[in-house]
Amino acid sequence: MSLADALEAAAGALSAEAERIRPANGDPRRLLASLDAAARAHVLGWLLANRPDDGEELAAAWSDDPAGQSALLALDPDALPKTGRKLLRRLRHALRSRGVATPEPGPAPTVARLPGLEDELGGAYVTQLDPLGARQVFWLDAHPSGGARLFEAVLDDAAGLVGFELYSATRSEVRRFVKQVTEHAPAPALAVEPATAKALVLAAAARQGARPLPKRWVEWRGRLAGEVAAPLPGALVRAALGPVAGPDALAEAAKLVADGKLGPWPPTREAVAPVVERIRTALDSPLVVSPAAKREQVARLVVEASAELFAGAAGEVATRRFEESAFVLWRRGDEAGARACLVAADAFAAGSPGENPVARAFVERWLAPLLGGAEPAPAAPETPLLVRP
Repeated sequence: MSLADALEAAAGALSAEAERIRPANGDPRRLLASLDAAARAHVLGWLLANRPDDGEELAAAWSDDPAGQSALLALDPDALPKTGRKLLRRLRHALRSRGVATPEPGPAPTVARLPGLEDELGGAYVTQLDPLGARQVFWLDAHPSGGARLFEAVLDDAAGLVGFELYSATRSEVRRFVKQVTEHAPAPALAVEPATAKALVLAAAARQGARPLPKRWVEWRGRLAGEVAAPLPGALVRAALGPVAGPDALAEAAKLVADGKLGPWPPTREAVAPVVERIRTALDSPLVVSPAAKREQVARLVVEASAELFAGAAGEVATRRFEESAFVLWRRGDEAGARACLVAADAFAAGSPGENPVARAFVERWLAPLLGGAEPAPAAPETPLLVRP
C-alpha cells in the first residue's frame, strides 16, 4: 500500500481530520502544513497503530520539520500496539542522534488512545473495474455480539447489483482480509468513506431493472438507505480535479483502451451478434479488392459499429465506468490518466459515439479477430479480478 492509500484509509477512520487529509493528496509536506498540532499527532499515531510501515514513512518525511518533530514527541507510546511502539522508539532515537531533545511527555487530552481496529471496522474499500466491468465494494463494522461484520457487494454498471453477502468474522480475520484486498490482491482495493461505499451499492440497486435483487440485499437495504448521503467516486474525483477538456486527453483515453489498461468490458453476445454478422458480410463481399479500399471500408464499419454498440443505455454505462476509472487512477497518483477518463466520460455522455475515438478503440479491440480476418469472440470470458472473502 502506498502512503497516499494509507492516508486515505486514515481519512476514512478519522472523520475530524478527513477534510484536511485529502487535499494534501498524499504529499507529506502539504499534509503537515494543513494540520494543526493535535491533528498531526492524531494522524501520525493512527498510521503507526494501523499502517506502521506508512506511518514510519510519514514520520521520516516530517522529521526535518519542527512541527513534524513535535508530532512525534506528542505521541503516547502506551496508546500504540507493539509494532507502533518499536517504531516510535526508533524514530525518537533518530531525532536524539541529530541533537533534538526528546523528552517523553505524558498523555495529552488532544492525543487520546489512538483509534485501532474499531475504526478499521468502520472502513470501506472499493476495487477497480475488472475486465468484464464488475467491481466489489466492502465495508466493515463491529458485530453487536463481538467480532466484526463484513459486507460485500458485487456491482456491474450494466446489470446493477449482482451480488450481496454478509459475513461474520473475528477481528484477526478482518485484519487479514483487509491486508489481502488492499495489498496482495491483483488489483488492490482503495479505501473510501463507508457512506460512499453504501451510496455506490444503492445507486447500482436503483439501476437493477427487471433482474431480481440479491436476497440478502432485500433484508438490509432498508437499514442502509436512511444513513447514506455521500457523493459517488465520480463526483469526488471531479470535485478534486475541476474542469477537464481537450482532444489530447480523449486520445489518451483511447490509448488506455487500445493498450489494454482499461476494459475490455465486452458487450453481450445479443448486442454484438447483429454487428458481427453485418461486418462479416461486408468484408466477404468481392466488390472491395484493393487494400486501400478495404481499409476505408473497415474504418467505416468501425464507426457504424461504435454508433450502434454505444447508443442509449450503453453510452450511459460507459460514462459511469470511465468516472469510476478516473477515481481509481486519481487515487493511485495518475492525474493525467484520471483527467483522460473524465474527458472520455463526458464524451460518452454527450452522445455521437461514432465520432468518439474511445468508442472506436473499444470496438476495434472487441472485433480485432474479425477485422483481421478471423472469427471474433467479443464476449469471451475474461479473467475477473474479484476477491472472495
